[in-house]
Amino acid sequence: MDIKLINRENSPKPRRSVLSVPGHIEKMHLKASKSNADVIMLDLEDSVPVESKEEARKRVITSLKEIDWENKTLSVRINGTDTPFAYNDVIEITEEAGSMIDSIVIPKVNDAKDSHFVSLLLDGIEMNKGLKNKIGIELSIETAPGMEKVSEIAHSSARAVSLVFGIADYSASIGARLKSISGHGEKEEEIYPGHRWHYALSRLVMAGKASGLAVIDAPYGNFSDPEGLMKSAGLSAALGCDGKWAIHPSQIDTINEVFSPSEEDVERARKIVEAHAEAQENGLGAVSLEGRMVDRATIRMAEDLLFKAKYLKLI
Repeated sequence: MDIKLINRENSPKPRRSVLSVPGHIEKMHLKASKSNADVIMLDLEDSVPVESKEEARKRVITSLKEIDWENKTLSVRINGTDTPFAYNDVIEITEEAGSMIDSIVIPKVNDAKDSHFVSLLLDGIEMNKGLKNKIGIELSIETAPGMEKVSEIAHSSARAVSLVFGIADYSASIGARLKSISGHGEKEEEIYPGHRWHYALSRLVMAGKASGLAVIDAPYGNFSDPEGLMKSAGLSAALGCDGKWAIHPSQIDTINEVFSPSEEDVERARKIVEAHAEAQENGLGAVSLEGRMVDRATIRMAEDLLFKAKYLKLI
C-alpha cells in the first residue's frame, strides 16, 4: 500500500543534535557549518568571557551573514535576561541578521516574564525590519525556580519551539553533588542507583509536549567517552526527548544515531499507518493491528516518525 502522510509542511525540522559553538571564535563557526549537526547554536553566554561579549556579538553577526550554512537550523544563545548584555544581544543580532536566524535561546529561564521580554523585543524588531521569518525562542530550564514553573514557561509564548535542560546549572541550583569535572552527566551511576535526572527530564518532557514543544537534553560533558554519551542519549530519548546538545563535533554522529528512527521503528510505524489507512477505506473507526487496538495518539506518533524518517532520507 502506498502510504500518504498527512500534510506536515509546518512541522519543524528535526533537532536531534545541537552543536554549541563559542560566538567569539571564528574558526569554529566555519567548522560547525560543515558538520552533521542538525542545529548550530552560536553562543554568546557561558562560553564567552565577559570582556569578549561585544566582540562575540559582532563575530556572530558576520558569520551568520557570510558563511554558507546550507540547510542547518541556526540558533543564537543570548546572555541571561538578568545581565546587562541580553537586550543588546537580541536587538543587534536580530536587526542585523534576523533573516538568518531560526531561534533565540534564552538561558536560565526562571519565569514566564523572561520569555515575554524576548518575545516583545522580537515583535518590534520584526515589524521594524519587515522580517518575513518568525524567529522562535528556546527556553533553557537550568534552575529550581525555572523547573517549578516549567509548565507556565512552556505556555508563555507562541514563539516557543523547545525546552532545553541545563544540567550543570540545575545541579548547582538544587545543591546536587558534583561527580565529574564538567558537571554534565557523566559518572552518574557511581552516585545514584538509576537515572539521577529522570524526574527533572520527565517533568520537562511532560510540560514541553503538552505545549507542542520539542525537548532537548543537556550535553554530555566527557567528549572522549562515546559509550557514556550513547547511554546518556539513549536514556533521554527513552524519556521522550527529541535531541541533545553537543559540545564537540565528535559527539554529533552518536547523537544523530540515537535520535534517528531505526529500521525497526520505521517498519512498525509503516504498519500502523497502513492499518489506519485500510480501516478508513473500509469505513472502520477502530484500528486493529496484530491483535492490538491502535489509538489516535499512536497513529499520530507513527505519522510523525515517518515524516521525520522521510526528512532524514531514511525512507
